[in-house]
Amino acid sequence: MNQLKGVHHVTAITSSAEKIYEFFTYTLGMRLVKKTVNQDDIQTYHLFFADDKGSAGTDITFFDFPGIPKGVHGTNEISRTSLRVPSDAALEYWVKRFDRLGVTHSGIKEQFGKKTLPFVDFDEQQYQLVSDELDKGVAPGTPWQKGPVPVEYAITGLGPVCIQIADFGYFKEMLEKVLLFKETKQEGTFHLFEVGEGGNGASIIVEDNPNPPQARQGFGTVHHAAFRVADRKVLDEWTEWMAKIGIPTSGYVNRYFFESLYVRVAPQILFEFATDGPGFMGDEPYETLGEKLSLPPFLEPKRAQIEKLVRPIDTTRSTKEFSKE
Repeated sequence: MNQLKGVHHVTAITSSAEKIYEFFTYTLGMRLVKKTVNQDDIQTYHLFFADDKGSAGTDITFFDFPGIPKGVHGTNEISRTSLRVPSDAALEYWVKRFDRLGVTHSGIKEQFGKKTLPFVDFDEQQYQLVSDELDKGVAPGTPWQKGPVPVEYAITGLGPVCIQIADFGYFKEMLEKVLLFKETKQEGTFHLFEVGEGGNGASIIVEDNPNPPQARQGFGTVHHAAFRVADRKVLDEWTEWMAKIGIPTSGYVNRYFFESLYVRVAPQILFEFATDGPGFMGDEPYETLGEKLSLPPFLEPKRAQIEKLVRPIDTTRSTKEFSKE
């Protein structure tokens, strides 16, 4: 059985596609690599922010479902998304940047031997920057070369997926026996699980939290987390493995930018397995990535209808010069 290779992407829900574009582009300095729509709900934007090249393992994506209420943080949720930065010195830079730009954060902390900087956005979506200073494992991505953050401090991809769970015993068994993760460290109620090459790019941090409140999905919360598989052949192996042990799945789903399989691994915890390719470079040139509304081939005939349903968002950056500060 081929192991999962690490984190592929995290998909979250925002109250505003426009505001999340501004926050990720101008505050966090991540590159919008695809502006498209939710393939199952075409009136909803789906924005993909990633590294300079849209590499697998570097992207966080957002839906803006119309009329959805604000979510509630609690147990049984993917509670926090980690974003990798190159060093401890980078975290010092980000403290000053967040203070200057008015981003709410809780200062530099340490967990499992790695320095972190927890922060929230305008929806109280929870994130943390995690330092790669001591990291050994999955390689980071490439920082956005033309973004507003100096490349030596810039975000390079996704770190550990953080989860709060009510039934830790069940979830540990699911991670280890079904998904082939290994528990490598424990600090109090927090448990670190790693897969494949391990390190920040191939980890899950699970908090054993049986206490209410029960999380409720809405804007400001994570929709699902995805993990990398090499290709369709390996994806099919995972489909067969899940069928063999009696765990229901979505079956094969072609998302055009990657191929997928979805599995509900615990109450309210949805995981996706996604292939590393074909990626985001197939329908747009590198220089203008994410500037036009990109649609998969099966939605292209509906382009006129879709463009009437979604609000125009100006995501042009190729003509702009960012000062790095």
